[in-house]
Amino acid sequence: MENHILSIGTANPGSPIPQMQISKFMKLAHQLDEREGRKLNFVYKSSGIEFRHSALEDFKYNDPSSFKFFPPNTSLDPFPSTDKRMRVFEKNALDLGKAAINSCLEKSKVLAEEITHMVLVSCTGMYAPGLEIDLIHELGIPTNVERYCIHFMGCYAAFNAIKLADRICDSEPSAKVLILSVELCTIHFQKEYNEDNLIANAIFGDGAAAAIVAKQEKGLAIKNYSSQIIREGIHDMAWRIGDFGFEMKLSKYVPELLHKGLNSLSGYLEKLHQLSEVNHFAVHPGGKQILQKVEEVFGITASQNDLSHQVLKQYGNMSSATILFVLAGWLADRDRFGKILAMGFGPGLTLETLLLEKS
Repeated sequence: MENHILSIGTANPGSPIPQMQISKFMKLAHQLDEREGRKLNFVYKSSGIEFRHSALEDFKYNDPSSFKFFPPNTSLDPFPSTDKRMRVFEKNALDLGKAAINSCLEKSKVLAEEITHMVLVSCTGMYAPGLEIDLIHELGIPTNVERYCIHFMGCYAAFNAIKLADRICDSEPSAKVLILSVELCTIHFQKEYNEDNLIANAIFGDGAAAAIVAKQEKGLAIKNYSSQIIREGIHDMAWRIGDFGFEMKLSKYVPELLHKGLNSLSGYLEKLHQLSEVNHFAVHPGGKQILQKVEEVFGITASQNDLSHQVLKQYGNMSSATILFVLAGWLADRDRFGKILAMGFGPGLTLETLLLEKS
């Protein structure tokens, strides 16, 4: 019997914020003149994103007097420290994680006390004793549950969590593995107006997703997976801890680098996953151009990858949680069946692939 993703639950903080409302905040925060403001508006309008969620209400406003997290002035000084941002993570991650897990457990009919292993994923916040311990106490998960944490791997980290869960279920057939990804990307907003920050501030949102993996014949069967590093892009996507939050490097060349890297790996992926038998794709929606470049390489239509476009449109890029939102769409749709090739990208430049099947 194969291991399956039985269910996925998702959650987001606050109400959805229109993308163009966020652009108003950004123009103020970056102190842009009319010409640069028009450029920023163009980036936001062409992003493929209509809404994003944030643990911070400030992004709803373009009047500094309404700010609650950032200082109420146009220069945002003194700019919030990493410590202050981590306190926001600690305050919000527990409720967000609980909501995602409760939804996941309800869908799978698995009880909290049946969980044998727990894998926490995040690249936007951490503390100790950690979020996973808080959740164990809050939800009644056994205190002898085996715990694992995957931190700072970026947008592809949930793929590693699924692979770990698959290995666990192979070694312990009775295991029920809970995966939780919590990402509060927006708390790391950077006000310096440069290319990296412009792109990052335009696409990232906040969200959490939980999944149950077990050796049961329902849900999404885990068929195969692989990992590849495209060395040429090692400096184009990076994530570092700074004095004023986590600092993202995300160059405009990433889509082209992925396009080139995927082309060079197409033969390997064809042999590994038998792509001729794959009709559906679940590509990590890291951005509109990334989706388009992947579709171009594999000669697929946007309709074959439509759930990724929908998630990007409704939520933006929520780092590691995003692919689970896409796969949640697959589980929820009773009319969708067949083999699905999921792909994720992140620092390295790393490519993760995961072959699933819904029957």
